[in-house]
Amino acid sequence: MSKPRRPAAPSQHRYPREARLSTSLREVIAEELTRIDDERLSLVTVTAVDVDPEMNRAIIHFDSLFGEDADADIVAALGAHRVRLQSAVGKQIRSKKTPILSFKPDTAIRSALRIEEILHDEGTLPVRPVDPEHDGES
Repeated sequence: MSKPRRPAAPSQHRYPREARLSTSLREVIAEELTRIDDERLSLVTVTAVDVDPEMNRAIIHFDSLFGEDADADIVAALGAHRVRLQSAVGKQIRSKKTPILSFKPDTAIRSALRIEEILHDEGTLPVRPVDPEHDGES
């Protein structure tokens, strides 16, 4: 008969390990992007990082002032510098393994901007009905 397992030690952290790693990855990658001399990455911002539960892979979401037209070039530039970015992550983050990085444009920001444009467009605003009691009064 085996011994019963002892209960796990309570964690001192208030949020999950993936979230802590995501925050650290975002800071390290953003800092490293400022050091890379590639004009395709000059106006790129790291907006979010999604790390899988096993911490084997991380998706880096980015946005750029160049817009959607430059996404393919930015993904290519980030892919070309992926090894350097992963090396920086490995050196600066204390973790047993370094996640493999992949890059995607952040569509949430663009969707929010599009919604804001639609809401502020004069053609999409509803016409207010005329109040008969105040008709003709200023």
